[in-house]
Amino acid sequence: MAMDYAKVLQNLKVTFEVIGRKDSSASIFEEKTGIRVHRGGLEKYLLQHPTIPTHAIIAVGIEQLSETTKLLLNYNIKNILLEKPGALTLKELVKNEKLAKEKDAQIYIAYNRRFYSSVYKAQEIIIEDGGVSSFHFEFTEWSHIIEQLTKAPGVKECWFIGNSTHVIDTAFFLGGFPKELSSYITNKLSWHNPAIFVGAGKSDNGALFSYCANWQAPGRWSVEILTKKHRLHLKPMEELQIQDIGSIAINPVLLNNHYDKEFKPGIYLQTKTFLDCKDMSRFCTIKEQKEKWNKFYLKMNGYKNE
Repeated sequence: MAMDYAKVLQNLKVTFEVIGRKDSSASIFEEKTGIRVHRGGLEKYLLQHPTIPTHAIIAVGIEQLSETTKLLLNYNIKNILLEKPGALTLKELVKNEKLAKEKDAQIYIAYNRRFYSSVYKAQEIIIEDGGVSSFHFEFTEWSHIIEQLTKAPGVKECWFIGNSTHVIDTAFFLGGFPKELSSYITNKLSWHNPAIFVGAGKSDNGALFSYCANWQAPGRWSVEILTKKHRLHLKPMEELQIQDIGSIAINPVLLNNHYDKEFKPGIYLQTKTFLDCKDMSRFCTIKEQKEKWNKFYLKMNGYKNE
């Protein structure tokens, strides 16, 4: 992710510094980007009393998100783009949300799918059609692959929060956040509990919705939005397909997606919007993330000891 952000920042001709921890990863970053990395970690870098930047982007492992955020807030950085999900636990997120208030700082969670060209176009069609009437989404993960990954303690156990919320956030961003929610979970994996998720509810926009995910079966991420005139398919989420009422044909929608092709999808417009500091309404704030985590996500995933 750090390399993806650096590519965008270079294109935007922004002056920036890169701070890394391990010498091995710093060397790889320098070799691939040609950009110098300050080694030894953020705490060491801040002890050198560098000039306070206007903005900071945090692209570290999930287990390091909370501590890195705290260090930057205490250094009085006022604008932070924080990689999803913002922290490993809700308790960590709540602490940093409180600290951000004390420091009068703004923290935005980097759900880059909100900035996909497919999502922008879907929103245009939704508005033209008079709003969302219902929607459905799936966040099945490929557990046979994830099981083999080497991650820090606690990361795979919180995979729903750390990874699946990408699609969940996008679905609720388009269709409205739950006003009513019924959730069911069952089964478990060697690395995650639960394994199967099903639910339904009503959004604050008045749209009915449903969702499912079975991490013990084949599947993929997807979002389907239904209006009075169309069914919109985000499957894969980088693309948009449309079905007209009265037709069974599903056709691709032409997208103005050159940024999503040149850079990691969503990252260019997300980063530019963050740096411009004009209309920030598209972002998920740390406050919004705290509320979703507490009100919806814990009900959907059944996590304990949060």
